[in-house]
Amino acid sequence: SSSDPNLQNIPIRTKEGITIREAFIAPKNKKILAMDYSQIELRLMAHYSQDPIMLNSFKNDEDIHKRTASEIFGIEIDDVDAEMRRRAKTINFGLLYGMSAFGLSNQLGVSRAEADIFLKNYFDRYSAVKKFMSDIVESSKDVKYVETLYGRKIHVPNITASNYMVRQAAERAAINGPLQGSAADIIKIAMIKINDWINSNAPEIKMILQVHDELIYEVPETFSDTDLSPILDLMENTTEIDVPLKVEYGFGANWREAH
Repeated sequence: SSSDPNLQNIPIRTKEGITIREAFIAPKNKKILAMDYSQIELRLMAHYSQDPIMLNSFKNDEDIHKRTASEIFGIEIDDVDAEMRRRAKTINFGLLYGMSAFGLSNQLGVSRAEADIFLKNYFDRYSAVKKFMSDIVESSKDVKYVETLYGRKIHVPNITASNYMVRQAAERAAINGPLQGSAADIIKIAMIKINDWINSNAPEIKMILQVHDELIYEVPETFSDTDLSPILDLMENTTEIDVPLKVEYGFGANWREAH
């Protein structure tokens, strides 16, 4: 699936993929800097939906997956175990892409009935998320598009298609479009502002790559956390939404070490 190579497709969740990332090494006297937005699409969901639980969780810098597990399993956040968190994480990210109970049951390895209960509990607690999802689908039916934060249009021409499968796919695209599209806008604007800063302040830094929510640079070996502060500030504050944008970063001699 990769050519020349297509670095967007280098895997991160498998042993082989991690090993492949070790092959991407910094030149002499340089190191790799990788910075990525933490859970940006979930943060955008909080912004768009104005769901009070999500807003409070991000504003208080909670572990969003533990908070979700706490809500849907009806327990204190400190009592959430690793398996509960894993299930909540699957639900959180699955909903961004309009995952059904059938899809969730496959992902979690549970029965369809259990998956239905998980989704019902989720939407009972995160009712504003459910409203955002239904509202965005309804509002797109007339105009056949949704918009990102910056007004870029994502067309969903099949949102009123008579074929159920085709219509469902368009509905999922309508829900995800403002989230994934806005995330793309935000990182592109950050890239431009960081590039302007580099040209004026640190021309020895070289931008290598953008992979989804991640930016990768070559920086001098002596480059420190303090030196990085203006770049982090640009990434986190280029766009203001109703919850903080958070960036995680790492340095390394190769791409694996940095990520």
